Amino acid sequence: MFSKETYKTRRSELKQLVGNGIIVLFGNNESPNNYPNNGYYPFRQDSSFLYYFGIQRDGLVGVIDVDQDREMLIGNDIDIEDIVWYGSVDSVSNLAASVGVTESAPMAQLQAICDEARAKGRRIHFIPPYRHDIKIQLYDLLGIHPSKQKAEASMQLIMAIVKMRSVKTAEEIEALERASVIGYEMHTTAMRLTRAGVTEKYIAGQLIGVANSYGAQVSFPPIFSQHGEILHGNPSMNKLEDGRLVLCDCGAETIDNYCSDHTRTLPVSGKYTQRQLEIYSIVEDCHDLVLSVAKPGVKYMDCHFAVCRLMTDRLKALGLMRGDTEEAVRAGAHALFLPHGLGHMMGMDVHDMENLDQINVGFDAETRPVLDQFGTNALRMGRRLEEGFVVTDEPGIYFIPALIDDWRKSGHCKEFLCFDEIEKYKDFGGIRIEDDILITKDGCRFIGEKLIPYHPKDVEEFMAKNLTP
Repeated sequence: MFSKETYKTRRSELKQLVGNGIIVLFGNNESPNNYPNNGYYPFRQDSSFLYYFGIQRDGLVGVIDVDQDREMLIGNDIDIEDIVWYGSVDSVSNLAASVGVTESAPMAQLQAICDEARAKGRRIHFIPPYRHDIKIQLYDLLGIHPSKQKAEASMQLIMAIVKMRSVKTAEEIEALERASVIGYEMHTTAMRLTRAGVTEKYIAGQLIGVANSYGAQVSFPPIFSQHGEILHGNPSMNKLEDGRLVLCDCGAETIDNYCSDHTRTLPVSGKYTQRQLEIYSIVEDCHDLVLSVAKPGVKYMDCHFAVCRLMTDRLKALGLMRGDTEEAVRAGAHALFLPHGLGHMMGMDVHDMENLDQINVGFDAETRPVLDQFGTNALRMGRRLEEGFVVTDEPGIYFIPALIDDWRKSGHCKEFLCFDEIEKYKDFGGIRIEDDILITKDGCRFIGEKLIPYHPKDVEEFMAKNLTP
């Protein structure tokens, strides 16, 4: 939680950007696992509510009356029975005061506020809800069916939030640095534990434990799998095998809900084979290319296609692709190996603000997504970079047997793809290298004081020296 003044300043700027009407920002409620009192799922506050109100308690709604310059925190104080089971918590009025809000009211009053605004023809601004309980609450308040709530959400409010949250302040960058410290410990723990005979599930569980031990949580369920060709592969009970690669994609979320997101691809035996190094070096150079070209004013879409051209050139050198590089990239032939975008925004959400629609977050009037080409349609971030943006740099090369078979059968991009050679890599898996980068005044830099090893020699040396007995 930042200072009271931080939240007051954010709400003041939000009022100026939205301009009129009433803003209603819903906090989240508890999410029980299998019966009401089993609060298995850790509470996670809505990020936009947190950004403007900074309060972690469930069952709250923030109301900002732009025209009357009023702010109110809506929520019920807990009763004595809850106190018996869970202990005392601050009153809603005290919570409000802690972030510079002078008015508070019980939840029942929210209906009256909305009814009065609607009777006067005033605009009620809300963002698209993503939890079903909030969708029902919004339906009860405004009579908008859940199926229509995304369309009825306020684009004024959405774009104001995107504008503000995209550029990270110094205190936010410090919070992201702290998340990266935990992410470093998670990934180096994976490196220490990776060896033949250990299950994927065991190591993934240890990574979650590292995050929890810092009073934090994971920023997304860890991906730890020898099937690196499955982009979001869940860890299984399979044992790690010598000679294979294991892809580790994980991150931490601090107690004030700022995230990290890194990926490393490790040799189970502790040493990369020559064939693995040939592919790994391409991904490594693509990753490092971004560090040299990403800066304010450059479109991240252009960074993405610079990576695609480099990857295509290098795959041609290995005999896996052929033909003119520009034509191959224009046709999307590289997407057989890289079926996702270069990266995404990072912040309070690991895919920052994605609930506001990725097109609103990663694109703008100048730069639009390409939705009709496989691979490019998965590019989450394309707009011009600005100082203070935090984005992920995560190129990868994957050999996906089903996709290879599909493209070969249909003849898709056959003039650029050497399928006979590609067939030999169906057992390879996949490689991804990912880091979080801050766009600075003149270029970019890594987020994080310590860099998780990713150059092959550094990975091998770390694993050799730090393997847990």
